Order: sequence, then C-alpha cells, then structure tokens
Amino acid sequence: MENGNTSSNFIKNIMIDDLNSGKHDQIITRFPPEPNGYLHIGHAKSICLNFELADEFNGKTNLRFDDTNPLKEDKEYVKAIKEDVKWLGFEWDGLYFASDYFEEMYNRAILLIKKGKAYVCDLSAEEIREYRGTLTEPGKESPYRNRSVEENLELFERMRKGEFKDGEKVLRAKIDMASPNLNMRDPVIYRISHATHHNTGNKWCIYPMYDFAHPIEDAIEGVTHSICTIEFEDHRPLYDWVVRECEMENQPQQIEFGELGITNTILSKRKLKQLVDEKYVDGWDDPRMPTISGLRRRGYTPESIRNFVRETGVSKTNSVVDVRMLEHFVREDLKLKAPRTMAVLRPLKVVITNYPEDQVEMLEAEINPENPEMGTRNIPFSREIYIEQEDFMENPPKKYHRLFVGNEVRLKHAYFIKCNEVIKDKEGNVVELRCTYDPETKSGTGFTGRKVKGTIHWVDAKHALPAEFRLYDSLILDDEQEEGKSFLERVNPNSLEILQGFIEPNMKDVKPQDKFQFFRHGYFNVDPKYTTKDKIVFNRIVSLKSSFKLNDK
Repeated sequence: MENGNTSSNFIKNIMIDDLNSGKHDQIITRFPPEPNGYLHIGHAKSICLNFELADEFNGKTNLRFDDTNPLKEDKEYVKAIKEDVKWLGFEWDGLYFASDYFEEMYNRAILLIKKGKAYVCDLSAEEIREYRGTLTEPGKESPYRNRSVEENLELFERMRKGEFKDGEKVLRAKIDMASPNLNMRDPVIYRISHATHHNTGNKWCIYPMYDFAHPIEDAIEGVTHSICTIEFEDHRPLYDWVVRECEMENQPQQIEFGELGITNTILSKRKLKQLVDEKYVDGWDDPRMPTISGLRRRGYTPESIRNFVRETGVSKTNSVVDVRMLEHFVREDLKLKAPRTMAVLRPLKVVITNYPEDQVEMLEAEINPENPEMGTRNIPFSREIYIEQEDFMENPPKKYHRLFVGNEVRLKHAYFIKCNEVIKDKEGNVVELRCTYDPETKSGTGFTGRKVKGTIHWVDAKHALPAEFRLYDSLILDDEQEEGKSFLERVNPNSLEILQGFIEPNMKDVKPQDKFQFFRHGYFNVDPKYTTKDKIVFNRIVSLKSSFKLNDK
C-alpha cells in the first residue's frame, strides 16, 4: 500500500493496517472548517494531512463546511476557504455543508429522545455549568432529566417551531453525570438560535452543537478516518457515542494529532478576527497575518507552505516551531524561480562627473545566476544613479567597505566608482555624492588591475521606475502570554515600514503576485491589493539570509 508520497506517521500506519485487514477498501477523509473566519497556517497542516494521505491510497477527501453556528458564519468565509484550499494545490472530491444534513440530524435527535437517550432541559447555560461538576466532583442531575419521552418529543417539536426564546431550552444527551470525562455529562446537543443562516435562511431556529453534528456528518459521508487536533481527544468517547446511539450505518474512526504552533504567531481565528475588526491590520489578507490569504499576498508559494507543514511532521503532541523554519522553505522554493534584479529602497543620488552627459549604455546581467536557463536582462547605465543611503558614510568605522570620500567600490554589473565630494542641504543632510568612474573596470571584461572590497547595487536615475516597498516584522512581539496582558498589548507597533524608492526599468510590466529577489534586500512580491497601473507596490516576503538550519527545529 505504501508508496512514499508522505513520510511515515502513526495515522498513515493506521490506514495501512485498516486497508490490509479489509476493514476498509477505500480511505475517505475530510477537511471540515467552520466558515467563521479565514484559514491560517495551522489549518494548512490539516489540509495537507487529509488530502495527501487520501491521495496516497487513491482515496477521497471531502471539503465540508461545519456551519452549525449562524451567528458567526458568512458566505465570505466559504468563498475564501475554497480559494485557499485550491491555491494550496488540492481538489476536493465532494463539497458539503453540515446544513445539508439538518433534517437528518433532527431525525436522529428524535431517535435519541425515543430511546430515552436525550431530553429537553430548561436550565440556563450558567446553571448547566454549575450542575456539571468538576474534574474531582461528579455532576448533579438536571431536574428535567427524567421528563417522559412524550413530553420531550412535544417540547423538542415546539423548539423547532420557534415557540421559545434563545437560551430558554436546550436538548441534552442523557449519558452519565458522574462520568470522569466532563464531555459525557449530559452534553447539550441542540440549542435555540433565532438567526438567519447563510445557507438555510430562516428555515431553522434550532441548531445542532458541533459534538453532535460532526460525527453524524462523518458517518453520512462514509468518512473512514476523521482526523482532528489533539484538543478533541477528550471528545472522542462522545463522538463514538453519537455514532452508536444514533444508529449510523457507517462508523468513522476519530484520530487526533498534535497542533502546530509557530513562534511570534497568533493562530486563533477569534483573535485574528479581533485584529481585523479593530483595524490593527488592513484585512484578513494583510501580509503580516498568518492566514493563507495573508501569506499568499505577502508572496509565499503553495509549495513552500506544503513543504513546511510536511517537515513539521505528525505526532500525538502539540509542538511549536520557529517561524524562521517557514521562512527557510520559501527561500528554498524561490531561489531557483525568482528573477534577480536591483532595487533601491532608500535612495541617495550619485553623479558620475566624468561619465558623458548624454550617454546611456546597456549592461547585460543574468536573470538568475543559479538558474542560467532564465537568460539575461539589460540594465541601463548613465551619468546619474541612485544607491542606498546606507552604502555611504561620512565618518565610517574600520572595515567599512562601501562608499566614503576617497574610497572606491564596484557597482554591481557595472564599474568601479570613487567618491570625491559630498553635497548637503541646508540642514546638513547628505543629498548627493559626486563620484568618478574608471572605464577600464567594466564588469565582465576580466579587469585585474586592482581590487576593491565592496560591491553595492544601484539603479539608473534617468530610467528607474518609482516603487513602494513594504517591509514587515513580527506582528506579535513575544512568544509567551505575559500574565494579565492581553495579546493586543503584544502587537508590534513597528511591524510595517513603508519606503519609497526605485526599481530597474525592465520591471515596468510586472503583474500582481510576481516574485523577485532584490540584490541584498531579499525576496519581494508584487502586492495584488495596492498595485495599480500607476504605482507598483512590493511586499518583502523574507530577507535573503537566516541563521536558521533545519536541524535547529
């Protein structure tokens, strides 16, 4: 059965055993997001796990929206989730909604009532919590627990008809108020909610709880392995109880795996929504967000995300990995794909005084030295250029090898230049450098007369295109929640720096989501949200280098 598409893990081994034993003749998995927010990098692990395991065994994976809470769900989220799954490179076999099964779930609840396994309870949510007990003390039975089957059927029907207010009554499973597992102490399986549902409108005013709905959905769809995160391990006895007591024909197996955490990263849809709602970011797709849409807009590739989540592995315990590991994989993916080019983010003008005033020459450079098949590009060079402000110092420290008065450097792909004079404005700021060039030192001519220690990049002032550059830092300042401090107090106020600079003129036809490596600055992506025909905006995906090594993980 095993063909090596994914590395071995305990879930894969369970599937192999189930196929070899004849328990199943086909693997069916599902990815079941609730449409109450955008997917994030943590969901990517579940997506890859479900789809890739099923693919490896020629099985099927459904995309199913667990839309049992109309107060928080929206069609916008449904659309975004579909886009994200497709962008990551996966195609679902079936597209379903929990709401497709509301009638079936209602009928299964009726079955539980008739079997004496469910009852209508009038306790408030707060009273239910008080009656539940603790980990060391058993719960207390509801005074409504022993209502007759007939009374429960009548009340449940009236709940459906809308005769009661929100919170006035619930339907609870009748299991064991003394169970050591709190989830088995007569959990609520239906609540009243007079809210318009994105799929069913106002047809329903009672909605199943997740722990009741989810196992029924899995069973209806014939899911063989219901893969979920470790937080649901304590819910598994209830999952099995629902499947058994609702007399479902198919019996899925719930399997839990450890959640993926990333340093300096919030992976909570509720908190991410708060960042959006309170305008800390400019939407769910803000490039600082760990959402799939945010990572896509920043410039991450689907391949880099898939490789990252595969490398994190599958275990039974939660884990936290260094965010630099994610950055490592996008560098690895882009180093052979991204064209090299030069961009100046903080421009300082340089006039080459001995270069002919009206002359423009075209210099040839490889598009990507690590991938020669990408060919070459032409770069205009003339008397006036821009360099980075940081590539000049009036009073440099020792071992500073860039420009200062009297020093010589190489211009990337061009000539040696020597700084002779500094021009300042009224405030004393350096606004221009006067330099000379040596025409004998042209790059690629094999000049060996002398050497310089510094090489700097540049763009031609006459032909360069203006561009905006957005540089990102961690949105969250520290890893650990400090006691008494909300996560909003840990938001980095300097997580975005916006700069106005210049790029090579051969980039005039770039399109949103095009990716480049800017010499010395890192990998950048053309922003799809703010780029217009009159303005090019780049998001820095990641810097060029990191101290991270895969064996550091």
